[in-house]
Amino acid sequence: MTSDNARAGGTPVALSGMSLEELIEFARQCGLPPFRARQLHSWIYARGAGSFAEMTDLSRQIRADLAERATVPLLEMAHRQLSTDGTRKYLFRLPGGQMVESVLMSFQDRPSLTACLSSQVGCAVGCTFCATGFMGFTRNLTAAEIVDQVMAIQRDSGLRVANVVYMGQGEPLLNVEEVIRSVRTLGESVGIGQRHITVSTSGIVPGIRRLARERLQVTLALSLHAPDALTRGQIVPVSRKWGTTELMDSLKEYYQATGRRLTIEYVLLAGVTDRPEQAEMLAELVGGLHCNVNLIPYNPTRNRSGEVCYQRPSLRAQQRFAEIAARSGKTVTIRLERGTDIDAACGQLHNTYTAGA
Repeated sequence: MTSDNARAGGTPVALSGMSLEELIEFARQCGLPPFRARQLHSWIYARGAGSFAEMTDLSRQIRADLAERATVPLLEMAHRQLSTDGTRKYLFRLPGGQMVESVLMSFQDRPSLTACLSSQVGCAVGCTFCATGFMGFTRNLTAAEIVDQVMAIQRDSGLRVANVVYMGQGEPLLNVEEVIRSVRTLGESVGIGQRHITVSTSGIVPGIRRLARERLQVTLALSLHAPDALTRGQIVPVSRKWGTTELMDSLKEYYQATGRRLTIEYVLLAGVTDRPEQAEMLAELVGGLHCNVNLIPYNPTRNRSGEVCYQRPSLRAQQRFAEIAARSGKTVTIRLERGTDIDAACGQLHNTYTAGA
């Protein structure tokens, strides 16, 4: 384990993001009894400690020994932006030097705070409207790196995160095992129940089925974005791997296994996905699903050439699309945007920051 490397002069192990079982193993390797691991767990997750110096019920000697072997935070904050609407956008530096984004959002009609987490550095899906897609794929995040995004946000803001959405950089279901581990740690250690967690996917059918077998009580959100295979294949290239029928079947399997209503995410691109006939096709497609539909007005992003590839539909076009889609009998909403003044769309802050570095 990495604690052995620390004793030999290697990189100290970071504790934030570890499960209780992992902390118990770390303590054992340090010659400490399990109750010390529980103290560490409480300080990190219940009291938000960012250093061993804050852990005053540990002796000075134990704190000094721990400080030689380990650190508390796993992630380093490289940059932070604060929106006029209260949204906080974070750029975190990972142990290997790569960077990843997270967002803390608040809404006037809800007392709780929501964190948007990344699951990968970059993304291999390549959606043509997404800034993260322009980055390409670097690597998967570990469960600890996913969990410590929440802890780092809480340490910085002094606020408690109550809801989590896996809608940041990356495709969660291409990193499904670490995402599952992180969901369990968020519940068992951070205190965020599974029913307060949403996992978003572009439609990775094997990942949906894997998540269904786990029977977690998270909400599954499908980034559909177009109701017909041709348009969807053009803007979400990974969707060409699985047919619409197979995808819809996997969503029904998820609902049958978990009893959790699905969310259908649909980005509105002017002249591309916002036509009335597409709204009719969407209504027909989701008719047999237990789901809600969330329409997302396009948040303009620039590709590597600096070009804006798509345009946002007019408010009237958005409303017309929602009215037609609602004929499915599903609840259809237009997403309230947050942080548009601070590069809050996935990948925007990373691309802006690295371009100026």
